[in-house]
Amino acid sequence: MNAVVDTARRQKEEYAGAEDRPLGSYLGTLAVYGLTTGAMVLVGRRLRDRAPSIGLGDLALMTITTHKLSRLIAKDPVTSPLRAPFVRYSGTSGPAEVAEEVRGKGARHAVGELITCPFCTAQWVATAYTAGLVFAPHATRLAGATMTAVAGSDWLQLAYARLQQSAEG
Repeated sequence: MNAVVDTARRQKEEYAGAEDRPLGSYLGTLAVYGLTTGAMVLVGRRLRDRAPSIGLGDLALMTITTHKLSRLIAKDPVTSPLRAPFVRYSGTSGPAEVAEEVRGKGARHAVGELITCPFCTAQWVATAYTAGLVFAPHATRLAGATMTAVAGSDWLQLAYARLQQSAEG
């Protein structure tokens, strides 16, 4: 067992150099993701007759929902209380979005990186959406339609603001 621990330490040192990278905590988040996904697959197989096929409409809804919900989780001021234990506010980063710096070490740092990165969060959101299609397809599609409408509204708000600026300039 010591050989495995020593090898893991050596790999971390070779990878991170002088930087403090929480590789063990990343491994923990990967394990949580893998175990959760594996459990959903096993339960889903038992409900095989309820598993939906994902058509282009579902894929489009899932894509837009994943984009919007990932940005909502990672960047929206309203969800900042959920991120607060893991990050520090550092300003704004775009229209209706905040910039935050990850704080802490180990698991706290790894979770902070995960929940402030919309690209990272998207994988978890898409996986949850897929599970929703298996276990509660009607409610999942309703939530997806709602998030898609919000995403569309965001784009219209940005276009409207740009039109106002060009009319004033």
